[in-house]
Amino acid sequence: MAERLLTPALTVFEQMAVDEVLAHTSGPAPILRFYHWTEGPAVTFGYSQFYNTVCKQVPASAGPLCRRPTGGGIVYHGKDLTFSLIFSSSLRPAEIYAKLHGAIERALTLAQLVDSSRQGTVPGAAYAPMRQGIASGCFASPVQDDLLADGHKILGGAIRRFDGKVLYQGSLQYAAARENPAFRRAVTAGAEQMLGVTFQTGVLREDVLAKARALSVEQYQTDGWLKKFA
Repeated sequence: MAERLLTPALTVFEQMAVDEVLAHTSGPAPILRFYHWTEGPAVTFGYSQFYNTVCKQVPASAGPLCRRPTGGGIVYHGKDLTFSLIFSSSLRPAEIYAKLHGAIERALTLAQLVDSSRQGTVPGAAYAPMRQGIASGCFASPVQDDLLADGHKILGGAIRRFDGKVLYQGSLQYAAARENPAFRRAVTAGAEQMLGVTFQTGVLREDVLAKARALSVEQYQTDGWLKKFA
């Protein structure tokens, strides 16, 4: 059964850990999860980015920093609607972005929430974790099939495969996206259309949460992970 999981408020380190534990331990049915954040902003950066370069660009006031298990660039989490999707697929990443973002775009339009378009083809250099000594910012550098509104990127995501499963981590940065439940419904509808499923509401199991909290401490909060590429 495809599940839309409810979770308690989590720190940025716990958010990353929950996604990884779910990717390793969940069954074949897809899982959609909207992040429920603890109070205050946070920042994530792509798996392959250099920590010292990221630190030079991110002010301390932006909140704690955490390296994601997925790729991409720097993402500021303060008012965004952040979510993850775990599913089995043999599609290439470019195909996943095109299908998922296209489905979410249609759902947002149908709900009359956003008049958006998709980014067309961009040079290969746009995907680099760092350009000219500056760490790439996810929402400063749209790549193909990211969603745009009024010329600005509003939806981007990053992917990693775990044992045949795809972990997609996405951020929708649009006014009131986090507070307005209509945006959650639109993202859910897009994911359902792309995967051909209907999500049923579920709750994160306590044993999974316990594993994630342990992984948060043992991996995501450590210098070994944060400074993996310094």
